[in-house]
Amino acid sequence: MSMELPQCRLVYREYFPFWDKLTDQQREILCGNTTEYCFKKGTNIHGLEDSCTGAIMVISGSLRAYLLSENGREITLYRFKKGEVCMLSASCVLKSITFDVIIDAEEDSKVYIIRGDVMAQVAEENLYVQNYALDNAVKNFSDVVWVMQQIMFLSLDKRIAIFLWDEMSKSGSLTLKLTHEQIARYISSAREAVTRMLRYFASEGIVELSRKGIRITDKEKLRKLIL
Repeated sequence: MSMELPQCRLVYREYFPFWDKLTDQQREILCGNTTEYCFKKGTNIHGLEDSCTGAIMVISGSLRAYLLSENGREITLYRFKKGEVCMLSASCVLKSITFDVIIDAEEDSKVYIIRGDVMAQVAEENLYVQNYALDNAVKNFSDVVWVMQQIMFLSLDKRIAIFLWDEMSKSGSLTLKLTHEQIARYISSAREAVTRMLRYFASEGIVELSRKGIRITDKEKLRKLIL
């Protein structure tokens, strides 16, 4: 669904730091080439068919970006929440991108997508937009490096502990509605290994496991695993 100009201007003024540096024509071009989408949980948004979907802004919900190996193993790189923008789905804007990132809706989500070629045109004309795109990509690449460091250098118990702590901090809740399979995907491990480690955590009184998810019962013990 194409965006109404006033609504688009309000959203982009709030989330794009370069908005006031655009000309009226550039603002109209961006809004005129923005489409609103609603995706159900699990829907693929980018990476399986289109190499330049465009710049994706999350309005509600959550998206997950990951790599997929030849044998089907997923490596979660980062997740996007409300107000965050993914530029790696717009390879026509950042032509140095040479690897395929897949982006799915992690939950029911509403997003705005700016056509990649239009974003590239405005970035070429406006240095503020170009700098924003590059800064955004650098942050995403930093997240990728952090994930790879975890996979290569941290033990499984520490990786799971870090993940649980981060999820607890983000949600503000001690109960995390996550399956063992989801955690395995997020930290790029085998589900069986994650289940064994979570059972060990439970035996140590760190968490409680149930069909509803995982409840953190001893934050101090969990924190010590991270240190």
